[in-house]
Amino acid sequence: MSKTPSTMLELGTSAPDFSLPQPSTGKLISLSDYAGEPLLVVFSCNHCPYVLHILNHFSDYAKTYQGKGLSIVMINANDVENYEADSPQKMVELVNEYDLQFAYLYDKTQQVAKAYKAACTPDLFLFDSLHKLVYRGQFDGSRPGNDTPVTGEDLITATESLLSNQAISADQIPSLGCNIKWKAGNEPEYF
Repeated sequence: MSKTPSTMLELGTSAPDFSLPQPSTGKLISLSDYAGEPLLVVFSCNHCPYVLHILNHFSDYAKTYQGKGLSIVMINANDVENYEADSPQKMVELVNEYDLQFAYLYDKTQQVAKAYKAACTPDLFLFDSLHKLVYRGQFDGSRPGNDTPVTGEDLITATESLLSNQAISADQIPSLGCNIKWKAGNEPEYF
């Protein structure tokens, strides 16, 4: 597992558009489905130890803040031909295992990941109700093996500020995780 930090997309960036399939339902989910709603977009996958390390806490975070008006979308952009553990069927299994109550979408072409300049799993992008980027950074300081408890404090602080119309500090710590598994010849130029 290579430690890859978030690219830290510029704050204020408009959320890039997407329209992706949700393997658990067969529906196509688009950015426009969340018009006027604050939205968290998370690039993730099924097998990354960094993702699995926080996923129970993230599922709890999601349930709490969806109840307060935040919408959440998780996107898997990994190359499933070389990483079978990230297949759409395994995505459905992950949704069920962790009781994920938000859309988990499959970015087969990896174009959406590139549009967001996503680099790692998990890579978190929090947008306001106008879909302008207000936070991109870590869930918290916990990593596999560092003995720091998983709390979600960094994302919770940003989310609380967003939902209460308070300023969010621009001093944000990049997320760190496994690199997105790009298809051969499809690696983005922003690395």
